[in-house]
Formats: sequence, structure tokens, C-alpha cells
Amino acid sequence: MIEYKIVSLADQVYERLEQGILSGAYPPGEILSEKRLAAELGVSRTPIREALSRLEYDRLIKDTPQGSEVLGISKADVEDMFFVKQQLEVAASGRAAGRMTAEELDALHSVIDMQEYYSAKGDARKVRDLDTEFHDIIYSESGSTTLQGILSSMHHKLMKFRRVSLENEERIMESVAEHKAIYEALRSGSREDVERLMKKHIDNAYESIMGGI
Repeated sequence: MIEYKIVSLADQVYERLEQGILSGAYPPGEILSEKRLAAELGVSRTPIREALSRLEYDRLIKDTPQGSEVLGISKADVEDMFFVKQQLEVAASGRAAGRMTAEELDALHSVIDMQEYYSAKGDARKVRDLDTEFHDIIYSESGSTTLQGILSSMHHKLMKFRRVSLENEERIMESVAEHKAIYEALRSGSREDVERLMKKHIDNAYESIMGGI
């Protein structure tokens, strides 16, 4: 049964199903029927129907005579998203350089400290969640709600692939080191260095992820 939150029931169902699809709990090709989901989540079919409509719009599922078929995120989708990330995330991080306050830089530094702690414990899921937090802080400081919205959405959709990549101990250490370098460049206010280091970080993440697909 879904816990009560101060959001609509359809939003809660959407979040639960999206998480299931992006994490791989509902793999590509699986059929999701309204009846089955209503029973699993303990809700009526109306919020299920609304959530499935949104997921179809997001191209995470498609309607078939048998029910809603899970599409998930394909290898081609990952390639496309990293192409966009390379263009937009480099620009967003460059815009954040020189804009970040001491408080925001401290927040980035705290995230890195926590990443080091959880990477030492081998907790790839927590490292991934902190990776999201690190990037979200930079997106928010780009000064562009458009860039923030696009990049946050893509970073979220890549969650399964990012987690698998960060289960590699060597890649975890590399990623944290790259975050440290980006942080230092942001602290210095060097837009050129931030953009160069972010591009390297994205390229390394892409190679790691594609090598595991």
C-alpha cells in the first residue's frame, strides 16, 4: 500500500512506477496491466490509468493490445542522453562557475565527503544518490531553470546505468576524484577549467556505462 503524502495519488503511483522502470524492477518487454498494478499498489484503476498515460508520454512504456509494455531506457537512449549531457551539462557547469556562494560550495564539498565515506563502505546506491545531489547543485546554480530541468531529468533516467557503473570500485574512486577536481575549479571560479573537467567527467562516465551495457 502506498504511504500518504501531500501529493496526488496519481503522482505517487507515477513515481513508484517510474522508479520501478528506471531501476529495472519492471524490465523492458514486461506487460503492466491496470488490474495487476491496482492490486500491487492497493489503489483504484483511475490513478493507475493517469500514471500510465504520463509514462507513455515519457516514452517509458507503450500501449499494446495486451497492456502497457515497458520500454525502459535502451542503449540508443543512453547514447542520445550522453550526447545532450555533453553539450548542455558542460555549458551549465560553466555558467555555475563564479556564481556559487561559499554556502553552496560547502554543500558540494559535504557531498564529496559523504561519497568518500559510502564508497569506502561499498554502498553503490548511496554513492549514486549523492552523485545526483552533486550534479543537481551545479544545475541549480547555472542560473537556468531550462537547463536544470532538462539535465536533472536525464540524470534521473540514467539511474540504473549509473548505479551499475558505480558498483565498479575503480570507477567510484575515479568519479569522486573527478568531483573533487570540478569542485576546486568551481571554487576558483575558472569557467574554462570547470567546463574542461566536466566534459572529462561526462566522457569517463559514458565509457564506463557503455562498457557495461
